[in-house]
Amino acid sequence: MKWWKEIFKRSWVIPVVRLDGVIGSSGQFGGGGLTDCSLAPVFEKAFEMSRIKAVALIINSPGGSPTQSSLIASRIKRLSLENNVPVIAFCEDVAASGGYWLACSAEEIYADENSIVGSIGVISAGFGFHEFINRQGIERRVYTAGDDKSVLDPFRPEKKADIQKIQKIQRSIHNNFKKYVEGSRGIKIDTEIVCTGEFWDARNALDLGLIDGIDHLEPLLKKRYGSKIRFKVVSRKKPLFARLSKSMIDSVSGAIVSKLYFGRFTL
Repeated sequence: MKWWKEIFKRSWVIPVVRLDGVIGSSGQFGGGGLTDCSLAPVFEKAFEMSRIKAVALIINSPGGSPTQSSLIASRIKRLSLENNVPVIAFCEDVAASGGYWLACSAEEIYADENSIVGSIGVISAGFGFHEFINRQGIERRVYTAGDDKSVLDPFRPEKKADIQKIQKIQRSIHNNFKKYVEGSRGIKIDTEIVCTGEFWDARNALDLGLIDGIDHLEPLLKKRYGSKIRFKVVSRKKPLFARLSKSMIDSVSGAIVSKLYFGRFTL
């Protein structure tokens, strides 16, 4: 074996996993969204690589499903502990809501100075169409077994009891979110200040303890681990049908969902 191959073989590696987009299944064919199921083989591959110094996450997500956020973050944290490999997160445009939940799976969080970080809260939104269908002379017929099977039906007037139920669920999820953030960031943050749903630019996020610094992946990790460190991008493999359909129905629906989520955090 040539000497340069020997040197290349012995180089230390940092697997890089990009978490880009809305969290949860999106699109008719379930493509595009970040889910624990789709990312499981990616993280397994990343942590199984030999001679790794750390695993780097690149996060660009406005959030989405709290369940998938929790599952993905738990998987990252679990693999990190099992393999004794640190995880370092780097925020791009947005690491908000569920996106910040993912960032908190890392031991350290860094961001660009223009990144938007935070939004530690829970939101549910919808529309009410009952007055519209009444004006159009439309009669909607719904039959259920169970008194609460049609909670928050958009075609019926809101009920106070329904609102109280959804707010109770929101508070429970919000508490879970806050506990995870607090467990990750510890004494660096004041949950009464940062867990209100507000979001900040990177410099203010740094002052509040939400991130550990303003820096970028390659220069920071080369400075820490040496200029010869190699970066290996580990990404999801999409089936052929998913790739083809993405240019049609899936791309349109995915673009709409992403626009709605990312729209809150654009100029």
